Amino acid sequence: MSSAPPCPNPLHAWQGSALVVGCGGIGQALLQELTRRAPQLQLLGASRRDWRRTGDVSWQGVTHLPLDLVDDGSLAQLGPTLGAFPPLRLVIHTAGLLHGPGLQPEKRLSQVSRAALEQSFAVNAFAPLLLAQAVDPALPAQAPFHFASLSARVGSIGDNHLGGWYAYRAAKAAQNQLLRTLALEWRRRKPQGCVSLLHPGTTATALSSPFQAGVAPEKLFSPARAARQLLDVLEGLTPEQSGQFWAWDGQPIPW
Repeated sequence: MSSAPPCPNPLHAWQGSALVVGCGGIGQALLQELTRRAPQLQLLGASRRDWRRTGDVSWQGVTHLPLDLVDDGSLAQLGPTLGAFPPLRLVIHTAGLLHGPGLQPEKRLSQVSRAALEQSFAVNAFAPLLLAQAVDPALPAQAPFHFASLSARVGSIGDNHLGGWYAYRAAKAAQNQLLRTLALEWRRRKPQGCVSLLHPGTTATALSSPFQAGVAPEKLFSPARAARQLLDVLEGLTPEQSGQFWAWDGQPIPW
C-alpha cells in the first residue's frame, strides 16, 4: 500500500508571521488551528474590534491589529505596522458580508438596490484586493508565501444554476477576477507566492446562520473543521497553482 505524497508546504516548518483578517468564527478557528499547526509563526489577527476580550479561549501569543477594511486610512496604516513583526508568510482574508441591517440576499430582480450592491462590493470584492495592496511591501519577493481569501461557490458563474443573491454572487465573482489578476502580477514580481480563492463550505457562523435550516447536518461544518480543511488545502498548493479557486475538499471550482 503506497503512502500519501509528502505535503509540499508543511506549515509547521514555516517561520515568520501569519495574518488572519476578519476574526469572526472562521478567522478565530484559523488562528487556533495555526497555533497548533504552525508554532514558529507569529500570529496576527486584524479586525475592527479586539475579539480576544470575549469568550474563554486563550489567545496567548496572538496579537490584535486594529483594521477597518472599508477605511483607506486604516488600510494605509497596516503596512507600516507589519514592519514591526517577522516577515509575512501567510495572509488569510476571511471577512465577508451577506446580510445585515437593511441588507438581505435578493430573491428577485425587484429587490436589487444600488446601496446593497455597493455595500456588498465594498466588503466582498474591493476589500481583499485593497488588503493585498496594503500588505504587498511586507510580503517576501523571493520566499514562499500564501495569500488566500475566502470566496464562495455561489460566486462561480459556471456553477450558478439557481439565480438570486445578485449582490453577493456578483461581488464574490468580482473578487475572484481581481485576485486572479493579482496572482498573474505577483507571478512576475513574487514568483514563490501563491494566491488562492477558497470556498470553506457552509459553516456554522453568524454569516450563514439565517440560511442553515435547509443544510444537511453532515454538510454544515463547525468553524474548527472548516479551519482544518482550509489549511489542508493551502498546505497542498504550490506557486504553480497560484490564482485558482478551490473548494474545502481541495477540488477546483469553475469560474
